[in-house]
Amino acid sequence: MPLVVQKFGGTSVADPDRIRAVADHIARTRKHGNDVIAVVSAMGKETDELLHLAAQVSKTRPGREMDMLITAGERKATALVVMALHDLGIDAASFTGSQAEIITTNEHRNAKILEVRGNRLRQALEKGQVPVVGGAQGVSTDHDVTFLGRGGSDTTAVALAHALGADACELYTDVSGVFTADPRIVPSARRINKLSFDEMLEMCAVGCPKPEMRSVEFARNFKVPLHVRSSFTWEPGTWIEEEDPTMEQPIISGVVADASEAKVTVTGVPDKPGIAARLFRALADHDVNVDMIVQNVSTQGHTDISFTVPKDDVEKSLEVARAHVDDIGAEGVQADEDIARVSLVGAGMKTHPGVAATMFEVLADSGVNIDMISTSPIRISCVVREQQAEHAVQALHTAFGLEN
Repeated sequence: MPLVVQKFGGTSVADPDRIRAVADHIARTRKHGNDVIAVVSAMGKETDELLHLAAQVSKTRPGREMDMLITAGERKATALVVMALHDLGIDAASFTGSQAEIITTNEHRNAKILEVRGNRLRQALEKGQVPVVGGAQGVSTDHDVTFLGRGGSDTTAVALAHALGADACELYTDVSGVFTADPRIVPSARRINKLSFDEMLEMCAVGCPKPEMRSVEFARNFKVPLHVRSSFTWEPGTWIEEEDPTMEQPIISGVVADASEAKVTVTGVPDKPGIAARLFRALADHDVNVDMIVQNVSTQGHTDISFTVPKDDVEKSLEVARAHVDDIGAEGVQADEDIARVSLVGAGMKTHPGVAATMFEVLADSGVNIDMISTSPIRISCVVREQQAEHAVQALHTAFGLEN
């Protein structure tokens, strides 16, 4: 029989009614002639509640014990889903990440998958059972429980789909797919039927919250087709798969806004070799993830370097940069948190000139000033004032006809 991996996020299993609805959907899929492996996240906001509880109990919060605590939420959800399946006459069994033989690195709170053996899952399928696996968890090479990080259930599902040769990997969430823009900002935004892996990765990188970026990278590397769907409507969603070279791609697939970053500017930097290397090496050594980088034209031997970082890392970035001001001979450091990034993504822009020009014209006509620009073959991003981001998204969505 065809094998389908179905992942259900926290909102999909948030309460007893939702758990029964998920169990009913799994049962229907099974009765339609498919083998099913379900991957389940913790119920609702339970992961947040466990993190809050840990903060109340401990200041140290050792990584090993945090992983033991956090992964308890998924174990609880898997057992409840299996109970609901048994009430529907479906033989099922729950599995932790270690029981599913998901082998990970030894990092805690953000482990990486090294190997999926899955022998017990194969045995369960052979017996006609539905394995229900706890998402975002595994077992390290040191035999400790590990947590894959936020959004790790998507990665679990993709890894299992690859390892067990599934025919499809369905990611169920609280939205009915990937849209041309955030429907809360652009009511006319429409669901995209199909995206390439590269387009989805670019959209994730510039702020699209679902699916989780690491899962899309895994799916692209191992050619696992993804289907992002709603667990509330069960309607067909967005397919994410390899680009079809025989088909002409839409010029623009979507416009995405992201207000999660801030801009840091180091002023009066000597324009000579090695300065940027020293600055960004120091930031990397302090685990600061730098995104966009712009260096201004040199004037009288000095220049300014601006870069964006997550807002959570602003203070750390300022501290590191200020510690190196004298070392690199710069004048000072400043931060700007009142920014947002607005991005156009589309595989078709590789072969269609004028996309950047149109974007800049639309923003200018809308009174939106551009602070920074970065591009890739299928993406153009502009940093603008945060309060103008929604207006910019609406204008670009209309200008490129994405509602049609």
